[in-house]
Parts: sequence; C-alpha cells; structure tokens
Amino acid sequence: CGNSSTSRTGFSWGCSGARRSWRGSRGRRSEWMGRVGGSCCPFSSRGPAPRADKRLRGHHTKTPTAPSNQSHFVFGRLVQVSKNYRSVIRACMEDMHQAAVSTRDPALQGQYSTQVSILSAMELIWNLCEILFVEAATAGPLLLRLLDWVRLHVCDVDSMVREVLSSESPSKHKLFWNVVDVFVLQGRMDEARHLLSKEASANPASMNMYKILDDLMKKMPVPSLGNTQTLTELELKWQHWHEECQRYLQDGTFASNPHMESICKILLGDEDAILEKKELMTTWYHFLVTRLLYSHPTVKPMELRFYAQSSMDLFLGGESSPEPLDMILMAAFEFEMHQVIKECSIVLSNWWFVAHLTDLLDHCKLLQSHNLYFGSNMREFLLLEYASGLFSHHSLWQLGVDYFDHCPEFGRVYLELHIERIPLSTEQKALKVLRICEQRQMHEQVRSICKIMAMKALRNNRLGSALSWSIRAKDAAFATLISDRFLKDYCEKGCFSDLDLIDNLGPSMLLSDRLTFLGKYREFHRLYGEKRFPEAARLLLTLMTAHIAPCSFWMTLLTDALPLLEQKEVIFSAEQTYELMRCLEDLTAGNPDKQKFQDDDVETTKVEMLRLALARNLARVIVKEGTVEGS
Repeated sequence: CGNSSTSRTGFSWGCSGARRSWRGSRGRRSEWMGRVGGSCCPFSSRGPAPRADKRLRGHHTKTPTAPSNQSHFVFGRLVQVSKNYRSVIRACMEDMHQAAVSTRDPALQGQYSTQVSILSAMELIWNLCEILFVEAATAGPLLLRLLDWVRLHVCDVDSMVREVLSSESPSKHKLFWNVVDVFVLQGRMDEARHLLSKEASANPASMNMYKILDDLMKKMPVPSLGNTQTLTELELKWQHWHEECQRYLQDGTFASNPHMESICKILLGDEDAILEKKELMTTWYHFLVTRLLYSHPTVKPMELRFYAQSSMDLFLGGESSPEPLDMILMAAFEFEMHQVIKECSIVLSNWWFVAHLTDLLDHCKLLQSHNLYFGSNMREFLLLEYASGLFSHHSLWQLGVDYFDHCPEFGRVYLELHIERIPLSTEQKALKVLRICEQRQMHEQVRSICKIMAMKALRNNRLGSALSWSIRAKDAAFATLISDRFLKDYCEKGCFSDLDLIDNLGPSMLLSDRLTFLGKYREFHRLYGEKRFPEAARLLLTLMTAHIAPCSFWMTLLTDALPLLEQKEVIFSAEQTYELMRCLEDLTAGNPDKQKFQDDDVETTKVEMLRLALARNLARVIVKEGTVEGS
C-alpha cells in the first residue's frame, strides 16, 4: 500500500505504521479471529443474537407506543450497538498494545504493533461510518461529530502537548506555538485560549493582541447539539464573526506577531495558512475537518464528497497517490457504502470487520436493495464467509454456529456442511456438537455423530460408551452388535461391565431385541442376587420362551437355571419344568453342530446335569403338588 511517510498517519495506538500494516494484515486469519472472533454477533431479524449485550434486548417489548417512539428507540439502540462494536475493537487494541510493550522479542513486538495499527484503522473507518450512516448526522451536528472523530483518531500530537504543558514555562518552550496551532486546528478553543493566556502573562507587550484574538476565538459561532438555533441563524452569526476577523487581519492588528497572524488566517479558513500546518495535521481528513470548521461549518452530508476530494488533492499535492485507507475513507465521504465494504473486504485480513459493519448497516435499512446474483444478500454472504472462517479455528467454531443461525437463506445448509467436518477428537467435544445439532433438530447429523463416536468407542473396547452412543443414534443394528459383545464378554468373564448403564437402560432397551434381552438378562441377575428366586425363575423362563435370546446363549440360560433347580424350596412349577425340558431338547436336537456338541465333554456334562436337575425338580414338584391336592 505504498511507503508514505509516517507523518501522514494518525491513530490512537502506534499509528504511524498503520498504512504500511494495511498490506501486511492479510494472512493472519487465526490471530485476528482469536482477538475479535466472537466478540459481537449479528442481529437476527427479530433482535440481537444470543451473545449481544443483554441491555439491548428491551425492544422485544410489546407495549403499544407511537411509531415515532419505537423508531427512535431502535435508532438509539443501533447507535449504541455501533459504539459497542468500537469498544470491542479498542479493547483488542489495548490488549495488543500491552502485549507489544511487555514482550522482549523484537519480532513479536513488530507483529503486535502491526496489529495495533490495523485495529486503529478499523476503528477509524467504523467511527466514520457510524457518524455518516448510522447516526446520519445532519448539517451542524455533522461538523461536531467529525471534530470528535479527528480528535479521537489523530493523536500524533498528544505527546508534544504533554511535553509543552509539563515544562516549567510552557510559553518559552520551542513547541509552544505548535501546540497552540494544534488546538486551533482541532477546534479546541478553550485549550488554545488557556495556552495563549500564558503567553500574554509572560509577554505584556502582546497583551492587546492577545485580548483581541482571545475575544475572536471566544465569540466564534459553532453548532451545538443542544442549541435550538436554526442553521440560518448560525450562518448569519458566523458571517458577522468572519467579517470581524477579516477586519482585524486587514488592519494589521497581528502584523507584529506572525504566530497570532497565522492563527487569525486559520480562523478565516485560509487554505494556504492551514496547509502550512500540514505536518501538525498529519492526514488529509484532518485537513478536511479543519477546513470545514473555518470555512463551511454548516456543511450538509451530501456536500462532503466535494470537500473531501478537493481536500485530499490539496493535501497530497501530487507528491503521493492515495492509499487503500484513503480510498475507503473517501468512499465513506461519498456515501458509497458498498464501495466501503468492497474495499475493506479486499484489504483486511478476515471477514470480521465487513461482516459486522454490513450487518449493522443492513439493520439501518441502508442495504436492502443490494442482492447478490446467487440469491443471498450482501449481509448474509459476508456473515456466511465469516462464520465459515470461524469453523476452521479449533476453539472459535462454536461462535460460528450463532452466525449461521442468523442467516435465514443459507445458514442452516452451511451449518450442516461445516458441522460434519468438525474433528470429534474427544467425547466432550462430540457432546458439544451433538447438543448444537439436537437443539436445531438436525437429525441426520445427530445420527452421524453418534455412529462415529460409537465406532470409536467400540474400537477402543469401551462397550458402555459405544452402547450409549448407539442408543442416542437410535441405531438398532449397531445396538444389537454391541449387545452381542456384552453377552460374549459375560460368557468369557462371568460378569458384566458397565452395570450402571445396563441397569438404567429404561425404555431404550426396546431399540432392538438383543438390547432388550441384555437388559432383561441383567435384571434376572439382579433378582437372583436379591434372592427373589420365583421372580428370577419366571423372568429366565420368559427369556427362553420369547425367543429374543440368541441361540448361542441358550445353554448359558439353562445353566443359570441350575442353582434355582437345586434350591431347597421348589421354585419351578411342573409346567415351567416341562418348558425348560423342551428348551433343553430343542437346544440339543436342533443344534447344527450336534456331533461336535456331543463330542464336547464339558457341554455333555452340562446337559446331563441339567437333565438330572430337571428330573429331580419335576419329581419334587409332583410330590409337592400331589401332597397339596391330597390335603
């Protein structure tokens, strides 16, 4: 962006490098996002986003009021929101400034200083847009706002002012008149008069000239926010005052003091006299505001473009060409909002600035007619781009969700695409993503996330976690697979893992037959452990006869019946015993590996033990039931 001298730049923090930093800002996306990534969210069509200042939510009230009152409230709210955004930028600036001061690494110090300069330029542009577009200041107050803007952002002279005022004899200081000139150029008349009084006290010979100049400065008519005078009245007063200044200058009142004579010429709006102080103003837009103050204080907004262009031409004087920052400010003075957004999009390192500025302007009803060729409007396009950038950051992606939520046209589509690309590195992160999807009824993404996490848990042999995720995904096939793994582990180890999960499956166990069997089988063990043998026996028989148990698990179920068959008290009735016998015969007769089954000594022994226990139990039951009937 050129190699202009630092004297042309004036910003709040280390501003002299801002223009050179303009080009260097590109490419530092992650650092920018870390600083201003989610500081403020856009508005929704019905109010501010969730992260906006809670104090600004009052406009949701439905109290009936006059339309003018409502519109005024919304206007005031938008101005306050704009100031809040500038506060965010300034806070980031201060953080960067402190980082630059505290670091001892020259490279880091240079990076931080560059960022400070870029943030300074951002605030400069935003503040001007706030004055011209958001507040839409009218003739009169417009000049006051521009003066505040210059005083806030053109501060290269502050150190000089402090040096002069802290000296023992300010009027004798070599920079004394420079400081007086700065105050006059910025319209800070009270401060200029205070300094001039020191000169008068130190130099009685100039007392008469001082009194006249002080009187002229005191009487200078300026617009006032609280003043009810009309622009016509202000112009008449200003014309009379201007003629009085002209008389004193022509009479040679200040001829013996070149400094005071120069100040009088500035008061008259003499462009040559003002341009002589070029080094004190540092920028063409300072020159513009000073020129307006002393030659056209009632300038109207739409007249700014002409004064701005001529001021830039006069100030640069063909010595250097305008830089990107100059062109952005010029576009603002020309009320070319779309050009401001376009230039900032090209120059700045990420979409934060243009996305939030465009969102604000859109709510001021200034961009309604500007739709892009692919269907979205400019506001949504820029918010989508900014939010997409946030999703590439490891910690700021959650902020991007809020921005997508406030894009009615394509926000959900973008969110669905980006949410699927988030690396689910931990269960905690997966739960965050899942909660976001569930809140927005993104059912397909919910199932996808749960399946991914279930597979990860299964690969790591974390069966409880895998089952939990498969239940959340409502994936019956996967839940069946994991249930089989639980049952296999039980057969190998003789106990269940993750008992809390299995004990509290509740209605979730109905997701698949195998999961139902797992839950009920665990319930059988609980009943048995609590010595509630009749209930345990009924449940065990139900599991056998309902055919929800896998065939490979029947022998385990029958083996579980052995302790109940051997209890002193008869548990199984005759009918239940016959059912168990039938199940045993079905198992041995219907097993496709019957020969292998018979050759397995362990299995054969189990079958013989079961047959013996069943026969013995049947005999006991018959005796018991016969005794009961006989009595």
